Amino acid sequence: MPRPGTAPDVPDSVFRRGWRLIRRSLRTHPLAHATAIMGANVFALAVVGFTVIVGRVTDDVIVPGLDGEGVSRRSLLVAVATVVGIGVVRGASIMVRRWFNMLAIARTQRTWRLAVTDRFLDAPLDFHRSRPAGLLLAHADADVEVATAMLMPLAFSMSVVVLAVASLVSLLVVHPLFACVALLLFPTLTVLNRRFTRAVEAPAALGQDAVGVLSGIAHESLDGVMAVKTLGREDEEVARFTEAADELRGHRMDVGRLRSAYAPAIYALPNLGIIIVLVLGAWLVGRGAVSIGDVVRAMSLFSILTLPMEILGYMFQEMPRSVVAMDRIDRVLAVGPEARPDPVPPVGDRVAVEFDGVSYAYQPVDKGAARLGGAKQPISAPVLADLSFRIQPGESVAMVGATGSGKSTMVSLLCGLVQPTAGRVLLGGVDVSELGSDGASGIVAPVLQETFLFADTVRDNLTLGNDVTDEEIDAALVVVAADGFVEALPDGLDTVVGERGSTLSGGQRQRLAIARALLRRPRVLVLDDSTSAVDPTIEAGILRNLRVAPGMGRGGSDAVVPTLLVIAHRLATIRMADRVLFLEGGSIAASGSHEELLDVPAYAALARAYEEASL
Repeated sequence: MPRPGTAPDVPDSVFRRGWRLIRRSLRTHPLAHATAIMGANVFALAVVGFTVIVGRVTDDVIVPGLDGEGVSRRSLLVAVATVVGIGVVRGASIMVRRWFNMLAIARTQRTWRLAVTDRFLDAPLDFHRSRPAGLLLAHADADVEVATAMLMPLAFSMSVVVLAVASLVSLLVVHPLFACVALLLFPTLTVLNRRFTRAVEAPAALGQDAVGVLSGIAHESLDGVMAVKTLGREDEEVARFTEAADELRGHRMDVGRLRSAYAPAIYALPNLGIIIVLVLGAWLVGRGAVSIGDVVRAMSLFSILTLPMEILGYMFQEMPRSVVAMDRIDRVLAVGPEARPDPVPPVGDRVAVEFDGVSYAYQPVDKGAARLGGAKQPISAPVLADLSFRIQPGESVAMVGATGSGKSTMVSLLCGLVQPTAGRVLLGGVDVSELGSDGASGIVAPVLQETFLFADTVRDNLTLGNDVTDEEIDAALVVVAADGFVEALPDGLDTVVGERGSTLSGGQRQRLAIARALLRRPRVLVLDDSTSAVDPTIEAGILRNLRVAPGMGRGGSDAVVPTLLVIAHRLATIRMADRVLFLEGGSIAASGSHEELLDVPAYAALARAYEEASL
């Protein structure tokens, strides 16, 4: 893997990768591209035809008019009509080329952006954990924009071949020496463009990586604005952003310096060709080999050829940035989607939870990996090691362990968000890997400590678009003791909460999150320290209600008690559980009631710490 701050190794030439990028867009939206290229080719032929007309008009209308021989009215009208007709064809072809080329680009951007977004949704949780949010945003936005930048001049550039052939034939018809000038000039331009493209690839790649780093810092600072403000880190965050921006600026300046070195020659050569044609034409006119109209025709052709060559040069200049951005997109698309079994094995209403020799180790992320698109890193030491336990259907279990003992990791495994590195996680006797995260989400409803609410109404945050009656919502709010404060909100259930629920207190957000989980009719309910911000008295009432209000709409009086797993840090919560599992060193160190586990020194020490913290 390349070191941070260096360009990634590129096994293939930038031109082959650029051509592959173009082919991908052509295959995806062939009709729009084909229409744009057709319009560009018509423009190319009209351009050459225009120079022929200009030469003829010079010899047959302008020169006789200036020499005093006079021009007939018919000749003048024919010349005007011909010029206007060619102009109309050129104008129409430009409209067709631009409209359909932009249509093809917009559709390509939509296709690639949807592909990236879909992969974000389908990728396993480890993918998101190994990449900062700012980098993911850069993939879906900046990378897609840059990847299609070289498609902007595509139609015009592809018509250059038609234009070059037609121009060469036209120049040969006028005089072979004019064609020789073109044969010397335009291959030189091609060589310069290729040299520039190769030279600019490395700084362009580094610059695109720096965009992801800068986006990540901006997102992190804005997302953590409360921490930044309360800890007084404004200056530090500005300095961090400035440093990343300076690095991006440096890479962009490197590209600019290369552009300034090559661009003058690339733009000057066509004009030099015009001067050579003028001098050569004056000599040939003096010898009677060509007419003045022929010289005007050749000069017009060279002056018109300047723009297409500049457009072709622009495409070559954009190619390195585009292929680098496409490489970054391809790294996202190459991530294997999360397994989605079809069909999903059936699981009964009464669900037992079982961990059978489960081990799990996180994949660490360093800054270099983030900068280069989240490349895979070596696996870290196991968080869970040979973890085995069973929770009976309808049982209430408290999971207790020191910080970092793997409790939250266990929840991710139970929900199918990550897969164990060894062992099995079973729900009702069915391996979670056979259910997938979609199948597990229909059985397990986790409520995490960090509650997330959308900037939407309370009702929509509870239902999440599912078909839920007001009676069910009211019943769930009563269970979590949230009916009172929801009723007191300005618009009740239709009150819009702020981003992440910022207009509510931490305890209110947690209670709404539990109610939301209940409305999913879970067979396994997991509370991962999800009542930490709730008053202990209210928390005790919620836990009691959960034991006597099973199912929440899963069948009325026939509903079964969901299996309840509580990750707790309060002794009152722990005592209410049927059983306590003590997690230490990634495995179950002890199991039993709270009173029984007090004989375990490590558990007793942890319980005392919890008790002292609550005083």
